[in-house]
Amino acid sequence: MDKELIINSTPSEVEVAILENKKLVELHKQKTSDNFSVGDIFLGYVKKTMPGLNAAFVEIGHDKDAFLHYTDLGPQLRSLLKYTKEAIGGTHTTHRLDSFELEPDIFKNGKIDQVLEKKQPILVQILKEPISTKGPRLSCEITIPGRFLVLTPFTDVVAISKKIANREERSRLKTLIESIKPKKMGVIVRTAGEGKGVADLHTELRSLENKWKQIFTELKVSKPPVKLLSEIDKTSTILRDMLNEDITKVIINEDTLYKNIKDYLGRIAPKRVNIVSQYKGSRHIFDAFPVNRQIKGSFGRTSTLRSGVYLVMETTEAMHVIDVNSGPKMIKKNQEDASLQVNLESAQEIARQLRLRDFGGLIIIDFIDMRQNDNKVKLYKAMKKFMENDRAQHTILPLSKFGLMQITRQRVKPAVKINTDEVCAVCDGSGTAVPSILVVDQIENDLAFIISNQPNTKLTLEVHPFIHSYLKKGFPSLRMKWWRKHGKWIDIQVNESFHLKEFKFFNAAKDEIRLG
Repeated sequence: MDKELIINSTPSEVEVAILENKKLVELHKQKTSDNFSVGDIFLGYVKKTMPGLNAAFVEIGHDKDAFLHYTDLGPQLRSLLKYTKEAIGGTHTTHRLDSFELEPDIFKNGKIDQVLEKKQPILVQILKEPISTKGPRLSCEITIPGRFLVLTPFTDVVAISKKIANREERSRLKTLIESIKPKKMGVIVRTAGEGKGVADLHTELRSLENKWKQIFTELKVSKPPVKLLSEIDKTSTILRDMLNEDITKVIINEDTLYKNIKDYLGRIAPKRVNIVSQYKGSRHIFDAFPVNRQIKGSFGRTSTLRSGVYLVMETTEAMHVIDVNSGPKMIKKNQEDASLQVNLESAQEIARQLRLRDFGGLIIIDFIDMRQNDNKVKLYKAMKKFMENDRAQHTILPLSKFGLMQITRQRVKPAVKINTDEVCAVCDGSGTAVPSILVVDQIENDLAFIISNQPNTKLTLEVHPFIHSYLKKGFPSLRMKWWRKHGKWIDIQVNESFHLKEFKFFNAAKDEIRLG
């Protein structure tokens, strides 16, 4: 399977599209100002405990108080609190835990007010991003992830990924890690660590230990709330977690990010640097590959497959509901066989939609009814297979007696919502037709105003494909006439996501020039 990462970077955000065999399966967005990402480690303080919820609210600097449930404290909470207190007070003078006296584990079914108190400093890690009206969800089980390994302080456990099935390899990795890991620090070997030699694993382990040292150094001089260690950016995180032989291309449209990603790959996988390339075309990168076209076809209440089968997806506060419909184009045959065919095709698309929209929590799927148990088992097994590439933790249950399939999928951030509805290009949603030719007059008026106020600025104009053709056709074209009139050559680019009369001007730094 070929995987491509198409990355669109703008001054305000980075968008990462993941394509498998040219089909869009994941879409990630990260604003450049995002300060509360999954994996970030903070020094906060307990704002209040809620015995009724068996949880605490923690101040980490977010608008909404962060939520910390007792089950997310981790068995080693007392050791973490002691280490934090001693590091802040200066009585513990090294990041290493060799001489650190570990405290007894907390009880699994204990109470929050027995282990935490108000205003207490606490080291926490973001488990889930802020969703809707809720603040971030936190954990005290600190993990520092790398490409091959994950470092877990205050425990001596060495764990191997369940996806590494070979017994000899599991035994080799466990023996190797136990011989090189720091004392009183646990290590989890990720799937990517399979087959790696001692040099690679030792190098990464030292790198992860240095990050723990950075946390210790910040602890000594910081007052809560403060971020101590930031997870790498979304793009690098995806590369770190997904980098394998399946990824054939990483295409980036922006020069600085291209160099950063190339440098990052040079450090973690020097042999794969050649898969990174920079896009320099005139069209929007998501139009060139094409991502925008697939976004338009994939997001919306209804998703239609080529066979005519269509899915209706509804989202509520409690769950996501998907209804499978056969559609008018379905070939008529034996009812049971036809139902199985529709359900199998739908299951594959649903698995893609769950990743693409990043649905989390409870998902209910109403498949076409089938009578034979064998067919129900086939559908269940097929769904599990289609979901194998989903990196989010998930559980799939067999069809119930009502023909419903229940899936729970890990929720770590808000579901991706993209409005694919377009304002009518003729009336702008007013119901009254406006002469569309006036868009050229509007462009020329804005152009004259910008040039008069910013005469030395290099300008780029993004427009609908039809307007793009109109501005460049003929000899002399309108663009040539602008050059003669203003003495400035305007770079005109297509944006397929624009409606007919939409246009935007950008300066040399690719910042939009707003006129009001």
